[in-house]
Amino acid sequence: MTSTSTDVLPLKISTARLKLVPAHEQFVQELQQYAIENRAHLQPWEPLRSETFFEAESVAQRLCAMAHANTSGHALHLLLISLETGEMVGECNFTNIVRGPFQACHLGFSLAKRFEGQGLMREALMPAISYIFNQIGLHRVMANYRPENVRSAQLLKRLGFEREGLARSYLKINGVWTDHVLSSLINDGTAH
Repeated sequence: MTSTSTDVLPLKISTARLKLVPAHEQFVQELQQYAIENRAHLQPWEPLRSETFFEAESVAQRLCAMAHANTSGHALHLLLISLETGEMVGECNFTNIVRGPFQACHLGFSLAKRFEGQGLMREALMPAISYIFNQIGLHRVMANYRPENVRSAQLLKRLGFEREGLARSYLKINGVWTDHVLSSLINDGTAH
């Protein structure tokens, strides 16, 4: 059976200002523009990116891989699209989905610099996490962030994530092995 990720994932999450859509190759232009416009803004929080990372072919390959991970159930990659302008303003990714007794995943997210401070990421993550818990059936969402990333720390705390510890030299970010605060949100059976 051949189908697109939107056929397999009948995901319809929208908020007052956003629609969250599964990553798909049709969004090459939007994701490329987002990556280029926010390159300097996101650089301190991401791995080093080569010039090819920002080229359309590379963006298409990433979107194809994301769509495949979505349809296979290994991840849920969502693009945040403004209902007002139709532009991509951010993304949230629930990756490394593990079933069995673990029933957990990792959460990663980013928001365009010019949309910071408007509550958009919280607005997106609340229904996305609810979807992960109530539709996908996961028990735990883990989110790790650099200690100096105050915005992410505050957002995760407002969403109910609890700090679980500090992982030393956890991820190679911007070319350097960096410590990360480990946090998680547990599905207690109530909608988030």
